[in-house]
Amino acid sequence: MVEGLEMICFQIISNVGTARSSYIEAIHRAKDRDFEGAKQCLKAGQEEFLKGHEAHFELLQKEAKGTPVGGSLILIHAEDQLMSAEGFKIIAEELIASYRQMEALEKRLEESGK
Repeated sequence: MVEGLEMICFQIISNVGTARSSYIEAIHRAKDRDFEGAKQCLKAGQEEFLKGHEAHFELLQKEAKGTPVGGSLILIHAEDQLMSAEGFKIIAEELIASYRQMEALEKRLEESGK
């Protein structure tokens, strides 16, 4: 089971690492006012995050059914990466919303100055 556990952990780490990178890219795109690109990055990130989340859930289901999966540093790292990616998603969504509001305010200021 340890070998299988390690493979699942690496799958989680890979998927959520890619998701986190997509979320960070979404923030950069929103900062550059590319809101459509930011939306696409969030979507791509969410797809990768769900893959990692599903692999993690698979481990939880095994434990719940009484099959110990064991604990390891690699599992702890995988869970840490999972939570980190989720946090980045939340931050990305909030920053994108803020950049949208700033853009709307800037447009209103420009229009009122004409």
